[in-house]
Amino acid sequence: MHNRMKTVLIVDDIPYVRKTLKQILSARGFKVVGEAENGEMAIELYQDLQPDVVTMDLVMPVMNGVDATKRILNINPDARVVILSAMMQENLVADAIMAGAKDYIIKPFQTDEVMKVMNQVCSQPNAPRLAGGAA
Repeated sequence: MHNRMKTVLIVDDIPYVRKTLKQILSARGFKVVGEAENGEMAIELYQDLQPDVVTMDLVMPVMNGVDATKRILNINPDARVVILSAMMQENLVADAIMAGAKDYIIKPFQTDEVMKVMNQVCSQPNAPRLAGGAA
């Protein structure tokens, strides 16, 4: 059993949301290694920090979460991105999942839901892509 703390990059344009999520995760064994307020910053920090998981807001200035998710997955196809979504963003959530996000969390956050999704995503093995397999 490995007990290394899972690292997280939190991406959201609202400081209060980042702070709340950081408190939830830090209190429950995750190490928040970075915070970004837009998709462009998220990509730069992802490359620098290589976190285990990225929590990604969908609607942000400069670059939105769907585009940032696609770019991060271009850098690392095994990246684990969890979407942060307000209630009325089902179409954007679907776009992000199609782009390769692993799961999503609805805002306002429920601590139990946050932890359920994060633990599930972290327990998924990073399966190597099979050569010649369907993408």
